Amino acid sequence: MAKSQDTFTKRERERQRLKKQMDKKDKMLERKTNKEKGKSLEDMLAYVDENGNLADKPADPRKKQVFRKEDMMIAIPKMEDIPVDLLRTGTITFFNYDKGFGFITDHVSQESIFVHTSELTFNARENDKVQFNIGKGPKGPVATNVEAFKP
Repeated sequence: MAKSQDTFTKRERERQRLKKQMDKKDKMLERKTNKEKGKSLEDMLAYVDENGNLADKPADPRKKQVFRKEDMMIAIPKMEDIPVDLLRTGTITFFNYDKGFGFITDHVSQESIFVHTSELTFNARENDKVQFNIGKGPKGPVATNVEAFKP
């Protein structure tokens, strides 16, 4: 009598393959039975609440805020707002001699202003008090005529 050619592992693999097929058919049948045909438009809509999160219900109209597009600014403020001729005082918060630039914090507006090494009249270090004028640069205000502060 001849022995069967099927080994244990072959039978086990075949059993697993059949189980996968059955699971796949069961899932497909379940999807078909639970399919929601003819959803209403209200069920398909998604709303955005006042915080920008998706919600099932529309946002409360009492919390609605109205913005005018004229009031919105998506850019660097125009240089017309900054008086150019005033002599200002500030503190050097960062300076890198290797790269040749730094930043000054204005004492009045607390604004960070770019300064290039060519505008300095002395050897500047961080935390030095300086006097300077403000000029227009390609990316915003720049410090010009930077001198050590003499009270």
